[in-house]
Amino acid sequence: MNRVQYLTASNPYERLKELGIALPKAPNPIANFVTHVQEGNLLFLSGQGPQEANGYLHTGKVGLDVGAEEAYEHAKLTGINLLAVMQDALGDLSRVKRVVKLLGMVNAAPDFGEHPKVINGCSDLMMAVFGEAGRHARSAVGFGSLPNNITVEIEAIVAIEG
Repeated sequence: MNRVQYLTASNPYERLKELGIALPKAPNPIANFVTHVQEGNLLFLSGQGPQEANGYLHTGKVGLDVGAEEAYEHAKLTGINLLAVMQDALGDLSRVKRVVKLLGMVNAAPDFGEHPKVINGCSDLMMAVFGEAGRHARSAVGFGSLPNNITVEIEAIVAIEG
């Protein structure tokens, strides 16, 4: 399920255009927290989920209601939402020096074991948008439930320029 695309464009915005992706407005937090915190040259992004631009949330238990391929797409959509938060926080995605770490959480059936394949949806997107700077450390784990029954939630740590 390796879907990393190596694009010819030289900056994140051109790569997004090549991928046919338009960034949505950054989603609002669903509780008492902020979408991001910058500490020094690190940007910590709160968990995002598979929310469409119109507000629709993809829900269900992966391995029961939702297959791994569909959940991969949900993780990619979650990555798009993380990019929207980065854009909102930084004003320019070209300030991203490196995607340092992702934590991918899958709302998984007890016997589901393909968590890494699901979270690859986000990882592959980060590689496609940022090239080598998108290569990151990562954890992909299963949970018994996630907020609003969403299929995936992913948080990120990003190193930024100045």
